[in-house]
Amino acid sequence: MEFRLLRSFTEVVRCGGFSQAARSLASTQSTISKAVKQLENELGTILLDRSGHRCVMTPAGEVVYRRGIKLLADRDDVLAELDEIRGLQRGVLRLGIPSVGNIKLFAPVVCTYRERYPQIELRLIEHGSNQLEKHLRAGDIDIAGILEPQSPDFEWEPIRSKPIVALLSSVHPLSRCGSLKLTDLRDVPFVLFDLGFRLHGMILNASRKAGFEPTVAVTSSQIDFMMELVSTNVGVAFLPSEIVDEKHLQGIVSVPLDEAELAWVMGHAWRRNAYLSDATVAWMKLMRETSRPSELYTGV
Repeated sequence: MEFRLLRSFTEVVRCGGFSQAARSLASTQSTISKAVKQLENELGTILLDRSGHRCVMTPAGEVVYRRGIKLLADRDDVLAELDEIRGLQRGVLRLGIPSVGNIKLFAPVVCTYRERYPQIELRLIEHGSNQLEKHLRAGDIDIAGILEPQSPDFEWEPIRSKPIVALLSSVHPLSRCGSLKLTDLRDVPFVLFDLGFRLHGMILNASRKAGFEPTVAVTSSQIDFMMELVSTNVGVAFLPSEIVDEKHLQGIVSVPLDEAELAWVMGHAWRRNAYLSDATVAWMKLMRETSRPSELYTGV
């Protein structure tokens, strides 16, 4: 059933005739008459009794009119809501952000987004990159801030890149070095993020590429707990320099890693060929506005 035909019929009933409905709809009487006849043919029943001086609704016409005005009102509401969504006056953004490194990079953007689009509801999920990929693939979130994905299922755009540093207890002999290679740490136990974090695999793969299998003392998802272990000389941890800058290190020394290919490159990812809502596109534009090319780490 076409809304155009239904609109013509309900307007004839509301206005009390074809000529009045034509004026109301800025159309011609013959066009309105043909529309009503087409609707009757489509439904297979007579809606208006035209035998007298005025058109009178048949029982079928009463049903179609009663239902029709509600359908047309719902259609108008749908179009109005879509206009609001397109105008970012309402909507929902399901956003995944990393539980590591989200304060300095994502918190300011979330604040600016809320200021610009106060009617958009933000639903945040915090996890490591590997877990966020699962949520993204399942359609639980629209976009996620993650380290570069290896899967072709996603589109990805870099936002910020920082070197990864080694964190050692201030009493550890290697803490006095100006820089370290991973091979210098082959005999030091590693304190790593758990498997839900891409950094876990990055450090293990880089170590194996350097020719050794590290001893993993502890894995955790809590930075403060890992820092406490490092400060008591349990082992060495690895963090992006930007995150280290946020921490007040006590009894811990940050040492640059001399590993050109080992960098923390954060970006936003979305499902390849997926529909991107206006709220999602607005988030992506804002992330681009706030990204700082001067902070892209080249490994030099």
